[in-house]
Amino acid sequence: MKKIVVVGGGAGGLELVTKLGRKFGRKGKAHVTLVDRNTTHVWKPLLHEIAVGTMDEGVDAVSYRAHAFDNHFQFRIGTMTNIDRAAKQVILAPMFDDDGQELLPETRIDYDILVLAMGSSSNDFNTPGVKDHCIFLDGPTQAHRFRNKLLGKFLRIQRVSDAPDSVNIAIIGGGATGVELSAELHHAVEKFHTYGFDAIDNKNINVTLIEAGPRILPALPERISTAASRELAKLGVNIKLNTRITSATTEGLHTADNEIIASDLMVWAAGVKVTDALKNIGGIETNRINQLPVNAYLQIKNESSLFAIGDCAEFIQADGTRVPPRAQSAHQMADVCFHNISAQLNGGNLKVFRYKDHGSLVSLANYSTVGSLMGNLSGGSLFLEGRLARLVYVSLYRMHQIAIHGYIKTALVMLSGSINRWLKPKLKLH
Repeated sequence: MKKIVVVGGGAGGLELVTKLGRKFGRKGKAHVTLVDRNTTHVWKPLLHEIAVGTMDEGVDAVSYRAHAFDNHFQFRIGTMTNIDRAAKQVILAPMFDDDGQELLPETRIDYDILVLAMGSSSNDFNTPGVKDHCIFLDGPTQAHRFRNKLLGKFLRIQRVSDAPDSVNIAIIGGGATGVELSAELHHAVEKFHTYGFDAIDNKNINVTLIEAGPRILPALPERISTAASRELAKLGVNIKLNTRITSATTEGLHTADNEIIASDLMVWAAGVKVTDALKNIGGIETNRINQLPVNAYLQIKNESSLFAIGDCAEFIQADGTRVPPRAQSAHQMADVCFHNISAQLNGGNLKVFRYKDHGSLVSLANYSTVGSLMGNLSGGSLFLEGRLARLVYVSLYRMHQIAIHGYIKTALVMLSGSINRWLKPKLKLH
């Protein structure tokens, strides 16, 4: 029986392993295994909502073990450190408990087909002090850290008479994460006011969004950038353009223009890179942000047994550009990778990957959503703003849920979510 191993349970990895389990694991045609260092899956574009408490990940998070049982694959918790390509084995680091006691020794997992889907994390570009003083929204742990710090600052304003009467929050990076977090913070403060923090309202937070380039959302069309800037300005977000951060200290952020931006909370959301664990892993050459070059079939180094998808894959398109690190890219790669693995097992023809840009949407909390859709409907790009854009934005997450749960279970999850919104507080306060 063939052994298929998928490393990384993000958007693309979880969708892929779910399909493989349903098609091959259930029928005993292949032994399918997912490896991830976490025990649950959270859709990464929603991390900014977890960070401010407007989303309770306990409701939407997917347990890898439970999902594996339901979809006929196995889950192994662990952190990949290397690949033994000669022996066809994935090497996992030893695991330790909170007291430093070894729980599991170094482990090796055999594979016939290996898919790397490890996603990406924030890139601090080795800026001095950033790792020590800034928070990265790369996963639920960092999101929890931000929320706890924010709650602590608000508690001091509420309870300590001589405490500062405002919280200065600096967000470095004017991409989707930075923009969405800026808006979500103002939305959350409105709710904090109703849950015992009656001394808190929007005048108690000063949000500064810092972008090194000439406009926010530089990867998206200028019309979207302009619309987002307008909405953020209405909320009172201070946008600083053409501002390069040179270091972070306890005082705040230092810029190339010798300015100090005083900050109580600093979030680094400028740029992405793949984990350093993938740098030249298994003797495979990687690019400057540790991505693995793949061919037209998403195979690494033209080796039929090795695939890479999502943010960790470097796919060069016909026009010389790289496929962007987005959830829609991971989704499309997962579909093609599933087809090609199925073709390998059943003797079919491999499919060439062609990225289709369906547009981009940026959520500005409940205030607005802006973005564009691309496709045959408009013959190019269709600008969206307001409620319709918000509906499409939410539907992207529903499509991801359908890919991993199916239609019926997704409908039940949506029903459960509606009930929870009625039963539970509108803000997670712990």
